[in-house]
Amino acid sequence: MHAHGDFYSYLRTRGVSRRGFLKYCAGLVSLLALPGSATGRIAEALAGRRTPLVWLSLQACTGCTESLLRSYAPSVDTLILDYFSLDYHHTLQAAAGDAAEAARSAALTDGGYLLVVDGSVSSGQHLNCSTIAGRSGMEVLAETVEQAAAVIAVGSCAAFGGLPAANPNPTTALAVEQLMAQGSIPRRPLVNVPGCPPLPEAITGTLAHFIAFGRLPALDALARPLSIYGRTLHDRCSRIHFFYAGQFAESFDDEGARKGWCLYKLGCRGPTTHNACMTQKWNGGTSSPVDAGHPCIGCSEPDFWDAGGFYRQKLSTGPGVSTTEEASRGRALFDDQCVYCHEPDATDLSVEPTELRATYERRGGRAHRAELSDEEWSDLMKFLETTR
Repeated sequence: MHAHGDFYSYLRTRGVSRRGFLKYCAGLVSLLALPGSATGRIAEALAGRRTPLVWLSLQACTGCTESLLRSYAPSVDTLILDYFSLDYHHTLQAAAGDAAEAARSAALTDGGYLLVVDGSVSSGQHLNCSTIAGRSGMEVLAETVEQAAAVIAVGSCAAFGGLPAANPNPTTALAVEQLMAQGSIPRRPLVNVPGCPPLPEAITGTLAHFIAFGRLPALDALARPLSIYGRTLHDRCSRIHFFYAGQFAESFDDEGARKGWCLYKLGCRGPTTHNACMTQKWNGGTSSPVDAGHPCIGCSEPDFWDAGGFYRQKLSTGPGVSTTEEASRGRALFDDQCVYCHEPDATDLSVEPTELRATYERRGGRAHRAELSDEEWSDLMKFLETTR
């Protein structure tokens, strides 16, 4: 039973049918690569006691909140304001001034809340470049992290420093993980949800997973949810058949662009960018930047602002860009299996491709998720050979 009566009646009063809500929960289960049986678990968790949520916005543009507001089926007011207790959020809270800070203080006293951070943190002699209620963002963050059950760094600024940390980094901006690593703020369970901004469902899905299971989802080497960031845009791109056919747009107004050819030569960073934009998509699953004709700018990767011009730079063939079908299948295997145990960049592997299988078998094969066939081993080694 919900405080508003039975759960079905409550959903109806909010304009969301039970079928619609369960459909949304099933979508989160799919996005997070969970078994179908988890749908009921997530629905039950979201419909139960509201979990307190504190959201700090530091050196940010509010784009991550704008993305959150575009969550659909159910809408953000249903999900965040009814299934979570949104105790503090600079943009969405009704309170202001002393009343707003009193609400945050009350949440800190009770503890056990989820802390969401968007925006990087100014540090060193530039602490006061970002302030909240007359205090530095660093001070407020350190205080708020103390009693948090977990921290979700939303957006590339909080996860990796983002635009504020781009060269020459005038405010000495740092990411949440960097602050934890250097001891400036307490260490707490952390998940990074990068993007500029992230997909709405990447934010709400990560929140729902923690609420339902009491833990963070499986993460990659950069503390990103593997189910969302475990594979590249290139691997799941709607234009990938043009890539293999060697059909590339050379400019935004040529014949190739009009026919929807691959945008690789226009600087598309899809081959080195890990995100679910091509499968989850934006605006209610309508489209993505690449589908709309714009190259991926790599916004969910570290230091993407300093990786060169978005359009003039033509990326060289490297890891993640397969030159044969076998190597392409090998790349997919690496992203699906190996990133659970290694860095996402295959160039960091210490074992030569020809020695890989023997080394794996000597170690008992316990690290990876599934047995590989002889053909899969061959494909994987062909991919790894392209990274050397």
